[in-house]
Amino acid sequence: MSETMGTRIKSWRKAKSLTQEQLAESLGVSCQAVSKWETGITSPDIGMMPALADFFRVSIDQIFGYDKRERERAVMEIVDEAFRGYRRRGDCPGARRVLEEGLRRFPDDDVLLNNILCTIDPAEAPDELIALAQRLIVKTEMDDVKYDALRLLAAALAQKGDMAACAAALEQIPELYFTKLEWQAKLLRGEAREEAARKQKWLSLECLCDMMKALAGHYRSIGRPDWAEEEVQAVRAALDPLLPTDRSSHRTQRREQFEAYWQTTFGEIPPPSG
Repeated sequence: MSETMGTRIKSWRKAKSLTQEQLAESLGVSCQAVSKWETGITSPDIGMMPALADFFRVSIDQIFGYDKRERERAVMEIVDEAFRGYRRRGDCPGARRVLEEGLRRFPDDDVLLNNILCTIDPAEAPDELIALAQRLIVKTEMDDVKYDALRLLAAALAQKGDMAACAAALEQIPELYFTKLEWQAKLLRGEAREEAARKQKWLSLECLCDMMKALAGHYRSIGRPDWAEEEVQAVRAALDPLLPTDRSSHRTQRREQFEAYWQTTFGEIPPPSG
């Protein structure tokens, strides 16, 4: 740590074309102190960190070698590996292994823990899901992680039949009438607009399918299977023309994903329309 910190201080000093004497004079320390920092013999006192950060126009995190953006990038690479390599194929245990390996590198990371939540089947391990979700809800400072954990907590509580606690968890999730992706698609241009619109399109389609599933289940419960069948057929009618419009490199996987979604949600797939 000291050597790395000293190397950074030396690099920043040279970038400003300063001698050790000039840096020492600017910071109000001895030249020997600067020399010891740079060679790793000692580290700056903790009280010196704000002055160093201000002088070099860096954050205190950077002085200690902590790069938040690099950490976030590395975490998302782990999440992407877990999703593309395992979870998308239905191998949740495989995805969980990748995420838990990531936790050894980034202990207690909220994003990794949240993705581990998504690998736990509430029907098979509701208590484990509840315990992890409750812990994450309390500790995280990330709103998206907190609300996703509340969603999964509610699913596990519903699985256990605790509908009062399920409703209480859902009440903590704010009602949103628009999304960032939606407005990025409306207001941005070029590739940023395309990426946002594509993501929102498929999220909206999955949400639409879920709502039709909910309606179909309700209609069946009140003895109107004809209405339920109308909802089921409407989902299929929506999927058939939309899936071929995918222009991404994951077009084939997207088709497979939604066909699998259809099977698990509504049962046997009717023949495609047309």
